[in-house]
Amino acid sequence: MNKDADTLVSRDAGADPQVAAANRQAAPEAAQVATSHRASRQAAGQSRFHESARAQVAGVATYVDDIPEIKGTLFAAPILSTVAYGKLLGVDSTAALAMPGVCGVILAADIPGDGTLASFAQDEPVFAKDTVQHIGQVIGLVVADSVMRARRAARKVVCNIEPLKAIFNVHDAMAAESFVLPPVFVNRGDAEAALASAEHTLSGTLEVGGQEHFYLEGQVAYAVPQEQNQWVVYSSTQHPGEVQHWVSHALGLDNHAVRVECRRMGGGFGGKETQAGHLAVWAAIAANKLKCPVKLRLDRDDDFMVTGKRHPFAYDYTVGFDGSGRITGLKLTMMANCGFSADLSGPVADRAVFHADNAYFLEDVAIASYRLKTNTQSHTAFRGFGGPQGVIVIEAIMGDIARTLGLDPIDVRKRNLYGVKERNVTHYQMKVEDNILAPLIATLENSSNYRERRSAIANWNATSPVIKRGIAITPVKFGISFTATLFNQAGALVHVYTDGSVQVNHGGTEMGQGLNTKVCQIVADELGVPYEAVLATASDTSKIPNASATAASAGTDLNARAAQYAARNVRDNLAAFVAGLDRCGAGAVQFSCGEVITPTGRRPFTEVVKLAYANRIQLWSDGFYRTPKIHYDKTTLTGRPFYYFAYGAACTEVAIDTLTGESRVLKVDILHDVGTSINPAIDIGQIEGGFVQGMGWLTTEQLVWNDKGYLATHAPSTYKIPATGDIPEHFKVDLWPEPNREDNVFGSKAVGEPPFMLAISVYEALRDAVGNAVDVAAPGSKPVSLTAPATAENVLKSLTG
Repeated sequence: MNKDADTLVSRDAGADPQVAAANRQAAPEAAQVATSHRASRQAAGQSRFHESARAQVAGVATYVDDIPEIKGTLFAAPILSTVAYGKLLGVDSTAALAMPGVCGVILAADIPGDGTLASFAQDEPVFAKDTVQHIGQVIGLVVADSVMRARRAARKVVCNIEPLKAIFNVHDAMAAESFVLPPVFVNRGDAEAALASAEHTLSGTLEVGGQEHFYLEGQVAYAVPQEQNQWVVYSSTQHPGEVQHWVSHALGLDNHAVRVECRRMGGGFGGKETQAGHLAVWAAIAANKLKCPVKLRLDRDDDFMVTGKRHPFAYDYTVGFDGSGRITGLKLTMMANCGFSADLSGPVADRAVFHADNAYFLEDVAIASYRLKTNTQSHTAFRGFGGPQGVIVIEAIMGDIARTLGLDPIDVRKRNLYGVKERNVTHYQMKVEDNILAPLIATLENSSNYRERRSAIANWNATSPVIKRGIAITPVKFGISFTATLFNQAGALVHVYTDGSVQVNHGGTEMGQGLNTKVCQIVADELGVPYEAVLATASDTSKIPNASATAASAGTDLNARAAQYAARNVRDNLAAFVAGLDRCGAGAVQFSCGEVITPTGRRPFTEVVKLAYANRIQLWSDGFYRTPKIHYDKTTLTGRPFYYFAYGAACTEVAIDTLTGESRVLKVDILHDVGTSINPAIDIGQIEGGFVQGMGWLTTEQLVWNDKGYLATHAPSTYKIPATGDIPEHFKVDLWPEPNREDNVFGSKAVGEPPFMLAISVYEALRDAVGNAVDVAAPGSKPVSLTAPATAENVLKSLTG
């Protein structure tokens, strides 16, 4: 996988050398910069195995449910509401308490601290008390001496609920003015005047569904009481610091009395950013009442019923444009289905507003964002965090414009791209300073043979009456940083032991994305030691306090930089010590390949460490990093919320069966910008995984609530994530070979979330195929209406509607 810096890193062994040449022409300094990086570093820039890979394959990697239970541990199961909205009149637990092994029932009255979760909006009860607000809301727990006994007993609890009129969709919520948070409006220029004077106008609607996280490891927490009212909580969480805060708040304790640890998660995708906190709180309250450790692990069905999803969105728009397809005015209404509480809906909906431009300059624009309350699970963070819901609507608009004018959609997209020296300020007043959109798209257009394939598809469709094909290229411009500026900080500890081995601890969490691997690579290079000498340990609130969630694609940007600074402090201590020994300046001391080198000699790193310890030199240090340049006014949604943008584009070809609506992805070509990759194998894996997960969101993963508010798709039997058979044989990923233009760790860019939105090319290709089936695109063609996800049923409706 290790290639020279002046070529693209590609998953496909047959990567086209013309692609690399085109990229070198687009970014002439990239190869020299990348080469200089790799010349001075031995660990970063290489495709290292994931630090837990061998343990995971061998089945010995420990997750929360694998931790051996302490003697006396009990097990909890949730008591769930069976009514979407109603008055909770009483709870009868007589039958449950009479069952074998049952030790107690935990209800709202058993909470020793605050009965409201310590969430941002403080609008969600720990346990439902007077009302229930969705089917699956947790009313309490049954605790027993085994998991299955607790679960069976929980189903024997009888809840007396008087039903009330519930709201299940955003249109009814809008009519009832049912909001979890106030609406937000962002305007630039005069959209009304621009639309009135536009050469062409077009109005439309779009519905996009939510998405279940479907992490392989479900939600789980293990609460263990300690002496003197102290606690240890093992939590599968992306945010140990928030779990610590929530648990202490519910128990009526100071934060320092609660320690939260997370070695790894079996997937998170945003679903364990806030909602892991619920399980930790519930388990801790039960453990507090029963005075023993309590473990709570949701089974898959309950996990579906209890936890929130990606926010479903609905949109209304009117767009004005000229004869070339350039947008001259846009009015856009975004309606986010937030569920019954705010959770993270505010920043999710904000990011959707920020990304409603995607790659395109919008001069006269008016965006209205509504955060709507419905009687469903409280929707939450999911990979992209509102970005996908913003990107998809503008891409759909681009496709509608192209079809209306009879133009190739890629030409309409290119016509509207942000410029480099002009047309380069977003609708939220941030200047786009690192724009590589035009050369990146041009390179992919050429390397994927888009024009030739589009012509071949037209010929295919002309002779194929049933199977129709479509193709699309869509770009991505995704902002990197937490939009809430205060979260853009991180801390780390680096310990060098007397045998020369190194331990690093940071505030990020490992969920399979390779964060710890990248951190170890960076620390190894900073100290000039082999990668194998560095070990990353479990996230722990007693080591790094107040850490931000591992989210917003910023895990490596923040934590690897903090760890680099900590390692640098230790290195500087050693350099000053060795400089004194060899009578040279500390700047002349180099650390490389396990050696410490001065103008007069070289010593093994291990020997230097032992000498330093004998001379009482500090061999550990902390490191702290805060993202520079960012600022943001949350009242006006203006400023510079992002440190930089990550870019990419995908070309996808699909086929649909016009008799059944079934579809298949045939070919995918991706060109994505990760800066100078710290670990190309991990980055390509993230790109592939993100794309496939996005493909699932837009094709097969359909959430269905019935007219009572019951989630009918609550198991793998009814909720379909992509499987191996859905992956196209031609799936080619190339990396854009230019370092981050901002001063980021190793010149890298974030890679967790941006590739997810590359899958919007699947949706646009499906719309292209539907359009090709309905009629030949020509000026005046009707835009294709296709509800997402584009299931067989929805494709068939689009074909016949």
